[in-house]
Amino acid sequence: MISRNIFTDFIMIVVLVVLQIFLFNRIDIAGKFTPVIYTIFVLFYPFYRNKYIFLASSFFLGLTIDAFLGTWGINAFATTLIAYFRTLIFKTSTEVSSDIFSFQNLQWSQFLFYIFSSIFVHQFLVQSIEFFKFSRFIEVIFNILMASVISIVFVLIYTLAFKIKEKV
Repeated sequence: MISRNIFTDFIMIVVLVVLQIFLFNRIDIAGKFTPVIYTIFVLFYPFYRNKYIFLASSFFLGLTIDAFLGTWGINAFATTLIAYFRTLIFKTSTEVSSDIFSFQNLQWSQFLFYIFSSIFVHQFLVQSIEFFKFSRFIEVIFNILMASVISIVFVLIYTLAFKIKEKV
């Protein structure tokens, strides 16, 4: 396994941004839903690492996505917010009482709930800020659910391909 440091985090951010912008943003499922895979950085960042560097890196990741998409900080806000509340989301979705977190000890249902909760919160923030109007409330909720499910499928493919649950 590759040792995680600032340099490898930067490389991972660059790779995720390139994949998101040049590959996944070109995938339109049903003509309007795009998978979001850059949240992988936030979801699987080691819990034992410095939280301030993590928050800054998450902000930089979201801001870079915003720069390419022209979304004026929406992704930076959503990515930083799920990074900030990641420990809380992990604790509530897994019922872990200790301060030592590991995906290896989780059941698949807990692991899936953690991923779903994080991606749903991210999609809720992005979609509601970008598209919300009271006249389109049901459509926005439907878009949040569909985009979350599609993103979860791609995150699970990544998780299974790289055996993340066993490594982190």
